[in-house]
Amino acid sequence: MAGGNGPWGGNGPEDDDKKAEGRRPEPRNGDNRRAQGPQIPDLDEVFRKGQERLRVIMGGRGNGGGGGGGQPSGDGNWFFTRQGIISAVIGLALVWSYLSFYTVKPEEKAVELFLGKFYQVKADGLNVAPWPLVSAVIVNTSQQRTTDIGTGTGGDLDNGLMLTGDQNIVDIEFQVVWNINDPAKFLFNLKDPEDTIRAVAESAVRDIVARSQLAPILNKNRGEVENSLTTEVQSTLDSYDSGISVVRVNLLKSDVPAEVADSFRAVQAAQQERDRLQKEANAYANKVTAAARGQAAQTGQEAQAYAARVVNEAQGDASRFLSVYAEYVKAPEVTRKRMYLETMEQVLGGANKVIMDGAGQGAVPYLPLNSLIPPSAPAAGGTN
Repeated sequence: MAGGNGPWGGNGPEDDDKKAEGRRPEPRNGDNRRAQGPQIPDLDEVFRKGQERLRVIMGGRGNGGGGGGGQPSGDGNWFFTRQGIISAVIGLALVWSYLSFYTVKPEEKAVELFLGKFYQVKADGLNVAPWPLVSAVIVNTSQQRTTDIGTGTGGDLDNGLMLTGDQNIVDIEFQVVWNINDPAKFLFNLKDPEDTIRAVAESAVRDIVARSQLAPILNKNRGEVENSLTTEVQSTLDSYDSGISVVRVNLLKSDVPAEVADSFRAVQAAQQERDRLQKEANAYANKVTAAARGQAAQTGQEAQAYAARVVNEAQGDASRFLSVYAEYVKAPEVTRKRMYLETMEQVLGGANKVIMDGAGQGAVPYLPLNSLIPPSAPAAGGTN
C-alpha cells in the first residue's frame, strides 16, 4: 500500500482533491481487496448529502444550482446563518401551532390536561393548548351511544336469562341509550364505560325481574320495567360520578326461553282454564249465596209480619172483649141476647137452610127442598 496515509491507500494530489470534494478516491491497482469487496460509504459524503437535503427543505438550493441567494454552498455552516435560524424558528413555530391550536365542534367539548392532569373543559370554537405542557382530548357529548344487554352479547350466551319472583325464567334483551354530560368525569372516573354500563344495567334488570311476576313482564308491565330500569341505572351511574346520562332504555324482547316455550304455553293454557273454572265457581257460589240470603231475609220478614199480625189480633180481641164486658156490666140481659144473635149469625150465616113457618103442615115430608135451592142463592136467614 503506497503512502499508507489514508484508508484508500496512498494519498496523492488527485486523491486529496477528490476527498475535499466529498468523493471517494479511486482504489489503487495494488489495493485489489478494496476494489473487489463491498463499497463502504464515506461519512463525509453521507454528511454532505444530508446537508444538501436539509438546505432544499429549508428553501435553499443544492450544489448544482450554485450558491446564490447569499447561501454558502459546499460546507455545513448554512444552518447556522441568519436565514437558516429564521427558517428553523418559523418551522418550529408552525409545528408548535399545529400541535397547540385545535377546533371544537358545537356537539363536542374539549378536556385539557396540564402535564397529564385535568386542567379545564373548553367549549366549541378555536382553542389553544400550549404544547407540550397542555394537551386536549375532544369528546362528543351530543352523540347517543347504545349498549346492548341480552342473549348473545358480551360473550355470554345466557346473560339474558333471569329468574322472576314466581320462580319462572324469562329471556330479556334490551339496550341502554346514553350520552356524556360531563366529559371530565367520563374520561377519568371510568376505565371501561361500556362494561360499566353493561354490568350496572344487568344488575338492575335482574333486581327488577326478581321482584316481579312473569305474566306482567311479558304483557302489560313492559313500560314500567323500562322506566324503573332507567331510574336505577342512572342512580347507580351517578353514584360512580361517571358523567353519563341515560336517555332511555329500550326493552327489545321479554319472552320465555325457546327450550321451554311449548311447556310454558301448556302451563299458561292450564292456568287460564283454572282461572275460567274458578270464575265460574265463584259466580255460581255468589248466585246461590245471594238467593239463600234473599230467601232468609224473606222468611225473616214473613215471620216478623206473622208475629205482628198475631199480636195485633190478640190485642184487638182483648180490646173487643173488654168493650163487650163494659157493656155487659151496664146491661147484662141486652148484652147476652146481642151476643147470642151475633154468634148464631156467624154459625148459620154460611149454611144452606130452609126456614118454615108453623109446624110444617101441608108440606110433603120427603120433598127434597134443598135441591130446589140453587147453589148461588144467598145463604141469608129468611123465608123461601
